[in-house]
Amino acid sequence: MKLSQRDKRALKIGTVGAVAILALTFGTKWVGHWSEVRESIAAKKATLKSIHVDKAEQERLMSMVPVFETPQDEEKQKFLFREKFYEQLKKAGFKGEPIKVLRAKKVQAGTGYRLLGLQTRGKCNFEQMLDLLTNLNENSYLVAIEEMRMECDPKKRREFKVELTVSTFVK
Repeated sequence: MKLSQRDKRALKIGTVGAVAILALTFGTKWVGHWSEVRESIAAKKATLKSIHVDKAEQERLMSMVPVFETPQDEEKQKFLFREKFYEQLKKAGFKGEPIKVLRAKKVQAGTGYRLLGLQTRGKCNFEQMLDLLTNLNENSYLVAIEEMRMECDPKKRREFKVELTVSTFVK
């Protein structure tokens, strides 16, 4: 069956009409949504421009945010983390056993990182322990305090036996 010239013209006009109807139906929805998005963006930009933060205030706020170093390979990260942790223990006046390195364990499949723990035991008073805990966030390698146990000697109430385990990420 052969189509005549008139039938071909009718099919072309019908196709163009169908495309035009679809374009108008979906195009108006898209243009309406796009105008809403542009208005929302303009409002958010105006809000951002209205916020004025003093440079000194911004620096003070940024100093409160802990900085975390990108995990290195295990040996390098272990050395850096242990040295920084040792300095913090020494600064707080913590007297104890040498820092013990715990075996690294996997965090989550597919991340490529493992959790390396450091453990120490020793004696200190309450103020020294508070100083240590307050200053631990300055350690840019610290991920978490995994475990902390404190025991008080009934005869020496000011002195505590402490077991502290901290961790970091390693590659």
